[in-house]
Amino acid sequence: MTSTTLTRVNPSTGSDFSALSRRIVAAGLLRRRSRYYAVRFLVTDAAFVAGWVLFAWLGDSWAQLLVAALLAVAFTQVAFLGHDAGHRQVSGRRGRSDVLGLLHGSLGVGLSYGWWMDKHTRHHANPNHEDRDPDVGAGALVWTREQAATRRGLLAALARRQAFLFFPLLLLEGLNLHVSSVRAVLRMPMRHRRWDAVLLAAHLLGYSAAVLLTLSPLRALAFVAVQQGLFGLYMGCAFAPNHKGMPVLTERDRLDFLRRQVLTSRDVGGAAVGVLLGGLNYQIEHHLFPSMPRPNLRRARPLVAQFCAERGIDYRSTTLTESYRQVLRYLHEVGAPLRQGRSPRG
Repeated sequence: MTSTTLTRVNPSTGSDFSALSRRIVAAGLLRRRSRYYAVRFLVTDAAFVAGWVLFAWLGDSWAQLLVAALLAVAFTQVAFLGHDAGHRQVSGRRGRSDVLGLLHGSLGVGLSYGWWMDKHTRHHANPNHEDRDPDVGAGALVWTREQAATRRGLLAALARRQAFLFFPLLLLEGLNLHVSSVRAVLRMPMRHRRWDAVLLAAHLLGYSAAVLLTLSPLRALAFVAVQQGLFGLYMGCAFAPNHKGMPVLTERDRLDFLRRQVLTSRDVGGAAVGVLLGGLNYQIEHHLFPSMPRPNLRRARPLVAQFCAERGIDYRSTTLTESYRQVLRYLHEVGAPLRQGRSPRG
């Protein structure tokens, strides 16, 4: 489904989600997976540290560009752990979850945990909502023709060709995340703001010192460009397939919780893709049950798909490659009126 207009659906009484929840609980899929996460944190954090040890051992060498690529993967996998902690998939205790999130988000990858929690919570409450979901707000890209109508000059030129520019622009997403994080800790109220700011500063100073003290200026610049560029690309490629190109809601849409989450999301690939995307490929299940531990999402998938089939709810699942095709096709359609020289509202 690639239209920005969603077929109107009357709100249900809410009993549908309750019925699905009972099936999920009966299957034991909301139980904590402590052993899984103990191993996942150990392996991921060890790989992250090993990457920096290899960086220090190689010294001032062009081989560091390979390390930059490896660290881009490590950064993203660490960010996935911060995501899981934020949703209390790892622990039901808020304090413990916040500590894990701050260490893996603010300190580990330089992404403000408090800022991300605020933004991501709003996204989960109203996915793909034109006015309420910050992830479909107009930025470098536009997600609706109404947004495209406001573009002028260079921004309009970007919107016209945004499908072709999508992946190149993701190379700047790492920088955007860091800048947004710094702005957030300086300006917006958030839980643990002081710790967030301290850990974020420690990351930025430690990262800069390590690179500048180890590498010559040219190699340092190349290292940062590769590492941060691939980090942003990986992060964008992990999140884009889940909602982009699915229906965009407006205030006119009246959907119950179950349909709001299912109809605006798509599942992508299977277990192998789950490792690559940190379980975010099971987006429908994740949005319905945010606190469900990552390894249980795959097991919940057939239950949710069957339930949706019984209720006549459109449950979308596709391959990773096809999901990117749908995203690019949607971006191209949104920019079409600008390429034709007419108002995007027409």
